[in-house]
Amino acid sequence: MVAKRSSAKAAPEATPPSITSIEGAVEKTVDLDRLIHERLRLGIISALAVNESLGFTELRDLLKTTDGNLSVHARKLEEAGYLSSSKSFVGRTPHTEFQITAQGRRALQRYLDHMEALIAAMRG
Repeated sequence: MVAKRSSAKAAPEATPPSITSIEGAVEKTVDLDRLIHERLRLGIISALAVNESLGFTELRDLLKTTDGNLSVHARKLEEAGYLSSSKSFVGRTPHTEFQITAQGRRALQRYLDHMEALIAAMRG
C-alpha cells in the first residue's frame, strides 16, 4: 500500500514585498500561492470568501464543474486548512457545506495583494 503524500504546503504568513520592476514581477510569480492560483481552487476560495457558506451543489453549479473535480480541489484546500466542510443529511440525501477558514481568508488576501503588486509593476 502506498501512502498518500500531501503536496499542499502552508503559505507563508508574510505579505509579499512590493514589486518595482517588470523583472521583479516575473521573478515574484514563483512566489504565488500555487494552491490558490489554480483556476478552480481560486473560484472555490473566492466564492466562499463572499458567502458565509455554500453547499456542494451550489458551489458545483456556480463554478460549472463536475462533482469529481469539485471534490478533488475542495479536498486540497481543506487539507491546507483553507476551508472546512461539514457533512449532514437532508432527509436521505447527503449534504456537504463548505466555509472558508481564517487561514484561508488570510491566504486569499496574500494572494490578492501579490497579484495587485504584479499588476502595478507591469503597468509601471
